[in-house]
Parts: sequence; C-alpha cells; structure tokens
Amino acid sequence: MPRVKRGVNAIKKRRTIMKLAKGYRGARHKKIKAAREAVMHALNYAYRDRRAKKREFRALWIARINAGTRLHDLSYSRFIEGLTKAGVTVNRKMLSELAIHDAAAFGEYVKLAKQNLPALAPA
Repeated sequence: MPRVKRGVNAIKKRRTIMKLAKGYRGARHKKIKAAREAVMHALNYAYRDRRAKKREFRALWIARINAGTRLHDLSYSRFIEGLTKAGVTVNRKMLSELAIHDAAAFGEYVKLAKQNLPALAPA
C-alpha cells in the first residue's frame, strides 16, 4: 500500500479555521485548538440566530400593530380577524410600517377591519 502524505490538506484546513477566527481576541485567533472551538460556536450561533431573527421581527411587527390598533379601540387579534374576513392580504411587516409612518392609511385598515367584525354578544 502506497504511503499517503496529508500535510497539504491539514494545513489548508487549519488556514481556513484561522481565517474565520480573524479578529477574535486572545488565543482564539492564534492557537488552532481555541480557534476551532470558537469558530464552531460562532457558526452554530449564526445558523441558530438566522432563524431566530425571523421570529423576533414578527413579534416586533405584531407589537407595533397592536399599539396602533389600541389607539383605535381595537385589539390586535380582533384587527387581524376583521382583515381576514375582509379578504385583505397585507402582511404584518407592511401593517407595522403603516402604523408607524402613515397613521391615516392604517386608520383606514382599522375601519375596514371593524366593518367586517361580527358584533360581540353582550355578556
């Protein structure tokens, strides 16, 4: 069986890790063992947080829409129910932007939602 020398591949792998660890503090940017650990954690966090970011933004949009609808004496859930029944397909991101920057247009959406809500039965 012929001898296999793997030095080139090993150095290439280490160089890749060290490039990714550029800018880290202390041993994390100098020593391969510490750098590899730091890079693996960083990549895992990046992967996880790319997904978490979507959830966080949706929660932010909902909070902003809720604040806007409360000014018109309506809750977020009733607002969304009214829009759904009206057949409006504006996403939460755009509704949030309207609530912040264009109160008049947002008020029209609230009015439309209120028109399509069933009257609440007295308790």
